[in-house]
Amino acid sequence: MTCERVALVVAYLDVAATTRVDSRVAEVVLHWMTEDFGNAGSRTHDYGTRAKKAVQEARTYLAQTVGARPEELIFTSGATESNNIALLGLAAFGEREGRRHIITSAIEHKAVLEPLTHLQSKSFEVDFLEPGPSGRISTEAVMEKLRPDTLLVSLMHVNNETGVIQPVAELAEKLRETSTYFHVDAAQGYGKIAEDLRAPIDMISISGHKVGAPKGIGALVLRRRGWDRVPLEPIMFGGGQERKLRPGTLPVPLIMGLYEASRVFHEGHDRWKRDALVVRERLLTALSKTRFRINGDPDHSVPHILNVTFDDLNAEALIVRLKDQVAVATGSACTSASYTPSHVLMAMNLPEKVASNGLRFSWHPSQVEDFDPTGVVETVLRMQPAAS
Repeated sequence: MTCERVALVVAYLDVAATTRVDSRVAEVVLHWMTEDFGNAGSRTHDYGTRAKKAVQEARTYLAQTVGARPEELIFTSGATESNNIALLGLAAFGEREGRRHIITSAIEHKAVLEPLTHLQSKSFEVDFLEPGPSGRISTEAVMEKLRPDTLLVSLMHVNNETGVIQPVAELAEKLRETSTYFHVDAAQGYGKIAEDLRAPIDMISISGHKVGAPKGIGALVLRRRGWDRVPLEPIMFGGGQERKLRPGTLPVPLIMGLYEASRVFHEGHDRWKRDALVVRERLLTALSKTRFRINGDPDHSVPHILNVTFDDLNAEALIVRLKDQVAVATGSACTSASYTPSHVLMAMNLPEKVASNGLRFSWHPSQVEDFDPTGVVETVLRMQPAAS
């Protein structure tokens, strides 16, 4: 079987779903697949020794990016697995201690909502906070729900549909004064708002393919409270790797790819942010010729994600018309095949007509330098009924 490379002629504005692997990252991955291909668990030869040393170097660097120690980071297949380990792995402790109350938001990714729904079937009580039209959960709203039996608060860093930043750093400081653990799904925020993740968050889920690494690699940070570890128990067994929380042969090429992608992204962060804002302003200026609304608080959003609804226009129909111009989505890649209203936009108490037609633009500025939104605007104007 042969794979032919197909040249993409459309502008790619769906990096919230996944990013293109950076060429420098691909080169590193290939090296650890074809030259230094040893198993990091092999202790009897240099191939294994080199792999083990490389993994430790990657672990040290990645932990440092969020202000953690190397031994506080384990490698996973991505944020979904990290979320499952964090949420389900804490359940046994909660049951033993009689702490079965969990606080989260109704705008979380399915990788958080579905494990929590599973815990509800195991007699855990979960409060799903709704943010209102801003798309932002307030620290006060979380703290008001806190109880003596609250085991965990789980709140995403950046919403994957709206790009709205949640106040995780502020909340971490407050929760650190309690016995409640704090988990943050940082799939969309890692690398973009580094200072937030240096706050005393107990558990942080990281996904590599949102920052130019290959799919299938991520990490879970488990920050200690003094000498005390987060009391997680494994949800998988076999081999004992990664502190027995994530058994299996370490994917050295993918780990090194995540290491390189993170390094590249962090070193270019200032330019990325500046250029992402330029693209955002260019897009908003062009869209001003149409009738649209921004979904979520633009003053508390990352620069590279924009969710809009066009008045009197069906988002699915628009995507079909735009498919030869631009790659965009109606929301999370995990649910974009569904034609139901966005659970995120519905939880923001937006009208169903708005929530059903949200369109997400997300970009990496270096990959859309030549993107001209004129064609998108012209298509919208042709489809949008004249204002009455």
